[in-house]
Amino acid sequence: MNMDSDLQIAGDILEVPHLLQPERAHPETVAEFAGLARSIATDRAQWAPYVEYDATTRWYHRLRTGPGYEVWLLSWVPGQGSGLHDHGLSSGVLTVLEGELTERTDRGGRTLAPGGERVFAPGYVHEVVNDSLEPAVSLHVYFPGLTEMPMHESLREQCAPVGTEASGASAALDASGAPAAPGVVVG
Repeated sequence: MNMDSDLQIAGDILEVPHLLQPERAHPETVAEFAGLARSIATDRAQWAPYVEYDATTRWYHRLRTGPGYEVWLLSWVPGQGSGLHDHGLSSGVLTVLEGELTERTDRGGRTLAPGGERVFAPGYVHEVVNDSLEPAVSLHVYFPGLTEMPMHESLREQCAPVGTEASGASAALDASGAPAAPGVVVG
């Protein structure tokens, strides 16, 4: 009877680097993008120096880009909201860093406190609002990078963006990721 174990035959797998999966330089899966958002969220030094508040519009700053993705930081004073929208062909992760944000969808509303996270696929229609009395800060990861943000009239008509392409209802972003039209921001 042979008493050799697989470990004795093959040796310690950690000692055989060619058998290990190579470490990825950038996220590729939804779970990895959610992990990226959580790692940035827990490292306040990566985002806190960039937070600003603007009473006239939501403030935003692109924190990072990588192959096929980008990371945005947004701040919200009380009462500010995104309007009902989707993210075109982009999937995303929304993480609340400070304060509280309310997300509204066709299934109702939910309040997201610090650490609260939402993962969404292309075509996901929602509205994000600061319904609280305190400012809020959120982190958004989009993959692929955000190129449009079609606005919607109501949750009941979520499959039909407001107006038509000719009316500019779909907010295009320029190559730097900044909104091409004034007053239109990522969300």
